[in-house]
Amino acid sequence: MNTLMKNVCLSAAIMGIGAAAVSPASAQSGHPSMNDNKILNIAHRGGSGYAPEHTLPSYQLGDEMGGDYIELDLQMTKDGELIAMHDETLDRTTNGTGLVKDYTLDQIKELDAGSWFNEMYPEKAKSEYNGLQVQTLEEVIQHFGKNKHYYIETKSPEVYPGMEEKLLKILKDYHLTRQNGPSSKVIIQSFSEASLQKVHEMNEDIPLVQLIDYKNKATITDEELDHYEEYAVGLGMSFKKIDEEYVDKVREHDLLIHPYTVLEKEDMKRLIEWGVTGMFTNYPDRLEEVLKEMKKK
Repeated sequence: MNTLMKNVCLSAAIMGIGAAAVSPASAQSGHPSMNDNKILNIAHRGGSGYAPEHTLPSYQLGDEMGGDYIELDLQMTKDGELIAMHDETLDRTTNGTGLVKDYTLDQIKELDAGSWFNEMYPEKAKSEYNGLQVQTLEEVIQHFGKNKHYYIETKSPEVYPGMEEKLLKILKDYHLTRQNGPSSKVIIQSFSEASLQKVHEMNEDIPLVQLIDYKNKATITDEELDHYEEYAVGLGMSFKKIDEEYVDKVREHDLLIHPYTVLEKEDMKRLIEWGVTGMFTNYPDRLEEVLKEMKKK
């Protein structure tokens, strides 16, 4: 993308101008319509820099601090319930041990999902974090409602047969998907292409983001990008592995790009200047400040 066009796109993104103004190709794509010229502030596990990840206080903070999307990682319990938890194991973020899949929801509900945060971050500790419960996907949706936006990751779907069917049923039950048009309330992401392809087969109007785990510096071919375009609206990867050339190449294929997990304002500003269309952050308030600062220039 040439410098002039990039500057136009950047200005449009920060000002929140609609996609059609600067990206006519997106209107012609077969993907669900996504505004690729609004930089998404994705509250990573909620406002997890300030509260225990994937708990209601964390999600609440993420929402209040300017997060456009509430991000949830999904695991599945022994009795088939979808819960908000990053790890396959209970050990890191609760006082339990072992695999999520070996416990029922009732058993997991008995665990403390907040005290670990107070112990690890005493300077951010709050008494109300002690004893917080693990949340189900349905509980989060019930709490925040169908007018919020949810960015949902199927974690380790190969471990949880039926995860995608269960997820889509819940989204349908709460009217977060549409039968005759693109979903605007939910994005589903995964490192598992098989999981995303399965979702795409069940409902091709749900926007999907393919996560990519790069061990070294990120590189991507036109053939790979052509393939991703067949089912996904965007890509996500560690911001530490990409450069401006990589961002340009992804955007030239009319794919969104949402790097993770960006904590410092300097990195946020650089990524925005490169042309990313959103990013995951534990500090959505910082990204909100950066966007406001750049808008004034």
